[in-house]
Amino acid sequence: MRFIECRQGTPEWLAARAGLCTASEFGTACSTVGSLTEQQQKYVRGILVSNMTEKQAAEFAGYKAPPTAEAVKRALKGEDTETMSDTALRYAHDLAFERISGAPYGEPPKTWLLQRGHDLEDEARRLYVGEKGYFVREAGICVDDEGFGYSTDGLVEIMESGDHGLLEIKNPIDSVKITRIWKTHDLDEYSHQHQGGMWLTGRKWIDHVMYAPALESRGKHLYMHRVMRDDDFIDRMVKRLAIFQAKVDEIVHTLSS
Repeated sequence: MRFIECRQGTPEWLAARAGLCTASEFGTACSTVGSLTEQQQKYVRGILVSNMTEKQAAEFAGYKAPPTAEAVKRALKGEDTETMSDTALRYAHDLAFERISGAPYGEPPKTWLLQRGHDLEDEARRLYVGEKGYFVREAGICVDDEGFGYSTDGLVEIMESGDHGLLEIKNPIDSVKITRIWKTHDLDEYSHQHQGGMWLTGRKWIDHVMYAPALESRGKHLYMHRVMRDDDFIDRMVKRLAIFQAKVDEIVHTLSS
């Protein structure tokens, strides 16, 4: 693991991450279709775990007759029941093009959106440091030798305890999303990015900060929540990422032979 020092959104940053499967897209890379329903899982467990007959397992799972879905057949053979989503396949093809060309591929991010993100990220980081009193060092892209990368918004050090973590800053425009997060504290949509960042850096926690300056008059402009490392989640994620990377390699081979 190593860091490439460059500011997010710059041409250097875009070039450094070209061809990398980045933590912000781990959720896309891991997205699948065709997973077993709860009823199908119960049927499969009845046969594989409890050694039931097909008829017994069907009754156990609430079926009138044994299910015949292909996903169930694959599960009974011990095969992977999930296949990559269309979104994941599109991302795999884009990454294959980037690895071949060595340059970013696809529609470039909107300049005004990048500038807004930079300005608000700097403000949010200053507010976070003032609130917590932690030392935060900006960093570029953390990359490994397997084609993965993570752009952190800060390496966090707690000087008194020697503890250290990560900082992830979001500046959403969507007013519905901002309200929902304040109401539910549900950050599941960022789980792959959070856990991916901790996986690549080896750190044990990440402080998620959402900054919405329009809510300053209500004291709701700075949302902070600490997410802890989940090794079980990471293990499952890494397995799916390995399948994704194999698909990218396959596409590169197809286009290179």
